[in-house]
Amino acid sequence: MLRLIYIIILIFFASGLCEEQFCSAESADLCKENEIDHQKLSYAKAINEGYQKYLTAIQDAEQDYKECNNTKHSCFKDVIVRDLSPFKKKGISEEMIVAAKNRGTFYQIIGGKLYREKDCMFPARCAGIEHFLLKVIGNLSNMDLIINTRDYPQSSEYFGNAMPIFSFSKTSQYYDIMYPAWAFWEGGPAISLYPRGLDRWDRHRKLLNKASSEIPWEKKDNKGFFRGSRTSSERDNLILLSRNKPHLVDAQYTKNQAWKSEEDTLHAPPASEVSLESHCTYKYLFNFRGVAASFRHKHLFLCRSLVFHVGDEWAEFYYYAMKPWIHYIPVSKNADQKELENLIEFARSNDDIVKKIAYRGRDFIWNNLQMSDVIHFWKQLLKSYSKLLTYKPVLKKNLIRIEKKK
Repeated sequence: MLRLIYIIILIFFASGLCEEQFCSAESADLCKENEIDHQKLSYAKAINEGYQKYLTAIQDAEQDYKECNNTKHSCFKDVIVRDLSPFKKKGISEEMIVAAKNRGTFYQIIGGKLYREKDCMFPARCAGIEHFLLKVIGNLSNMDLIINTRDYPQSSEYFGNAMPIFSFSKTSQYYDIMYPAWAFWEGGPAISLYPRGLDRWDRHRKLLNKASSEIPWEKKDNKGFFRGSRTSSERDNLILLSRNKPHLVDAQYTKNQAWKSEEDTLHAPPASEVSLESHCTYKYLFNFRGVAASFRHKHLFLCRSLVFHVGDEWAEFYYYAMKPWIHYIPVSKNADQKELENLIEFARSNDDIVKKIAYRGRDFIWNNLQMSDVIHFWKQLLKSYSKLLTYKPVLKKNLIRIEKKK
């Protein structure tokens, strides 16, 4: 008889009709437990509905996505076509080169040899660029080049016509022609851990791959992570969330060259810098822009961790082939603490889904951004550019010849 009563009570539970007036004294505790369970289910349903926009975004992205395979060097060719399109109709005249000369470093390729004006604003950056120019120079036509080594692009659509200036990063508001940054070889950002700048990309990718292989996904710390200086206030909300909810994210500001007081680290002592390999111990890594695009961007993916990429304005040449919700989770640059918290909680609640995104992001960078891909992009970029020149370059006086380092 008691067993029959228990079965009836369970039916009430299942139908959501169990209330205390239906419960016998023996089953009152069960009803209370069911009420708690029902509350949990309601809470879980509310959370799931809150996450639905993320799940829908992932589903939509996966339906439309076609995997990029750079074995035929097709992943980034659209970038070259797009960046050179402003010059396609009228070409690039010598007058345009002269007008742009003060916006970057002047180079010439003449007779398969490389020449540069004597002064370079950032010698290490020029050296990083020249490594690649010398790699591809063999079969190139004669050409003049203005290569910007500053962080910021130089030819804005708001200030006159397009200028043929090469820059490593830009937004859609600039005409600059994107090239693979000097930091693929040398001249990357220098901090105490990397006093001579980030190591060569071909070396560092191997180190990061090794570090990530030693820390499987299941053993990574289940929280977000960020270390960096306060280049932009866009990073503040993540830092504040970390202080309010350290179980979700470990985000702290470090010193930079401009640091003067704790006001520059949001009123807290500056944290120690952390190696890129150590980032791999965390499941979720946040990438913010710097002055322009972030130099750490490509490194983070090789950790086999989920990258939260903040903002979509600034890009390097390879960004466009990477897709939000496929290779990374996009985050608005204006995201408040609540939105950041929701995204991290979503990742923690959907481990298998975000692991898939993390691994796709890693595979994209590992397979399609090898040093050979960087070299090929340089070659195709310069070949396409040279065809747009409307004059025959002649070697200028007072230039120095750049030769391969022994």
